[in-house]
Amino acid sequence: MTLEIQNLHVEVEGKEILHGVTITFEKGKIHALMGPNGSGKSTLANTIMGNPNYKVTSGKIIFNGEDITNLGADLRSKAGLFLSFQYPAAIPGLKISTFLREAVNARREKPLNVVEFHSMLKETMAALNMDPSFSRRYLNDGFSGGEKKRAEILQLMLLKPTLALLDETDSGLDVDAIKKVAEGINQVHHANDMGIVVITHYNRFLEYIQPDKVSIISNGMIIKTGGKELADTIEHEGFGGMIDGHERATH
Repeated sequence: MTLEIQNLHVEVEGKEILHGVTITFEKGKIHALMGPNGSGKSTLANTIMGNPNYKVTSGKIIFNGEDITNLGADLRSKAGLFLSFQYPAAIPGLKISTFLREAVNARREKPLNVVEFHSMLKETMAALNMDPSFSRRYLNDGFSGGEKKRAEILQLMLLKPTLALLDETDSGLDVDAIKKVAEGINQVHHANDMGIVVITHYNRFLEYIQPDKVSIISNGMIIKTGGKELADTIEHEGFGGMIDGHERATH
C-alpha cells in the first residue's frame, strides 16, 4: 500500500497554498511531516482526506494504485484513510460510544450489534488504559487537550485504517499527555502494520514515536526528506537555515 501525492497544487478561497507537492507515504512506516506555521502541513492533510474547502487545481492523489483525487471524504475513509483533527469538535449530547459504533459500522458490510460493539470497545479501551466511564461522556464536551487526543486515538484503534494522518496530535499537550498519546499510536501502529503520517512542529513528539522518514514542508513545497536525524537537526538549529538553503538553491 502506498499513498502517492503527485505534483499537487491546492487553493483555499482562491489562494494557492500548495505549490506542487510530491511525496509518498508507505504502509507500515511512520513518516513525520514537519514545518513552521503556515507551511501547508494541515492543508496537505485536509486535501488528502477530501475536505471540500481545499480545491485541487492540478496534480493527483493515488491510493493503492487508484486515483482518489476527486473522491468524497466518506469514500476515502472506507478505502482506508483516517485523519485525526488538530482541533476535534465538541458535540454535547452525543455519547462517545454511540459515535464510535456508528463510525465503525459505517465501514463494515455486516454491522456489529450493541453487545458485540461494546465488547470490542471495552477491550480497546483496556488496551489504552482508559477508564470505562470515558465512553459514556459526550464527544469532546469539556475534555482537556489530552482527553481529546486520546479519544482520537481510540477512534483510530477501532477503525483500523490502512493509513492515518495525525495532524499536530501533540499540540497543547504536556509531557505526560504526549507520552500517553504516543503509547497509543505506537500500539495501534505495531498491532495493525498501519502507515502513519505524524504532522508536527516539534521533535519532542518524535522522541516517543520513532519515524522511519522525516520530510520538511515550507511555503507549500517539500524541501527536504531524510531520516530521524533531520528532526534532530531542526531541534537544534530550527527551520530557518534549511529553508534559507533551499531558497538559495532554487533561485
